[in-house]
Amino acid sequence: MQINRPAWANASVAMQDYYDHYWGFPVHDERFLFEMLSLEAFQAGLSWATIWQRRAGFERAFRDFQIDEVATFNAQDVERLLDDPEIIRNRRKIEAVIHNARVITGLHTAGQTFDDYVWHFVDYQPQRLIVKVGAALPAQTDQSRQIARQMKKDGLAFVGPTTVYSFMTAVGLVNARL
Repeated sequence: MQINRPAWANASVAMQDYYDHYWGFPVHDERFLFEMLSLEAFQAGLSWATIWQRRAGFERAFRDFQIDEVATFNAQDVERLLDDPEIIRNRRKIEAVIHNARVITGLHTAGQTFDDYVWHFVDYQPQRLIVKVGAALPAQTDQSRQIARQMKKDGLAFVGPTTVYSFMTAVGLVNARL
């Protein structure tokens, strides 16, 4: 079966694999949702290929993105991560991931899952975006701006409208697959 991919997904074998097996499929796994939100935060200002190529390093450094474990990271962990050549060593981004894990554990304490929190923004149904072959995805939408505002209000960090929209398409909240 021939898969119709956008240009960015044909840039390398790694990006083809990402598009074919990960990008845009509806995700309800808490750990993977947290991983993708975290990786999207690290992507800000960089290419997704750079982040995806370092995924194994991020998974190791952030203990496979186990939310409860990351929420316990302290100043020593931040320093350890800043010395890790296998990840992007940006203090603000590292601290945002740890902070977000703590916010998510707060959701859990209040009886809400991160899955429910994320999917309620789209009424639990993937939103369809029709994209023509060769057309670029928008960097952000009115919906991603609204969600970013709410996420910030709810305490999440490094969740601007562009990062949120990229997250939304990555985890299937918005179906932008060709």
